[in-house]
Amino acid sequence: MHQTLAVARRELAGYFYSPVAYVVGALFLLASGLWFFYRIFIPGNEASLRPLFEAMAYIMVFATPLLTMRLVSDEIRSGTIETLMTSPVTDAAVVTGKFLGVMAFYLVLLAGTVVFLAIMAVYGQPDLGVAATGYLGMVLLGAAYLSVGLFASTLTPHQLVAAIVGTAILAIFAIMMQVLVANAGEPWNYLAAKLNAMTYFRDFSRGMFDTRGVVFFLTATGLFLFLSVKTLESRRWR
Repeated sequence: MHQTLAVARRELAGYFYSPVAYVVGALFLLASGLWFFYRIFIPGNEASLRPLFEAMAYIMVFATPLLTMRLVSDEIRSGTIETLMTSPVTDAAVVTGKFLGVMAFYLVLLAGTVVFLAIMAVYGQPDLGVAATGYLGMVLLGAAYLSVGLFASTLTPHQLVAAIVGTAILAIFAIMMQVLVANAGEPWNYLAAKLNAMTYFRDFSRGMFDTRGVVFFLTATGLFLFLSVKTLESRRWR
């Protein structure tokens, strides 16, 4: 556990010194802010952050791979991965530490969107319980997305390639599956609904706590972290 936390602290500190992290974070908050002020914060609209949560879920398809692309790719490119692999730190500790570091940075970004809830509370009466459930969904969804991006980063020494691969995987589960749900016939539309991340996330954005969504996101997170560990382990035999 000490090794994992040491890696996590190093990664989190690295984000606060990374220009890319600031740019991605700024664009994420800017896009979220524009959506809030031009689509939600309008006289007569319902005092709800649900549309914002759903918009942020799609923005994250492109933003999270940019946050995770350097996690392992940069270590491979610079050669420091060999030092990590020959140190007393286990592959599982490296992957878990890097995941916790980027997850902490993501939570900081997500906390920045609470200002939209505060603004809405000044001019309306939003349901705080629904908002809290929506933010829980954002945390679970973010964990799954970040684990996918981390896995993509273990596959290549090129950060841009890692970002593209991560975005492609997320687009399959968040966008393509939704297209199949709407257009494919049975049983493919049913299968696509079971694999569609947005199917589960929309329940959280509506204020519905569904254990199926919790299981889906935690399983996806665990699966891609496991694949990341196995990818790192395979490098020992190359």
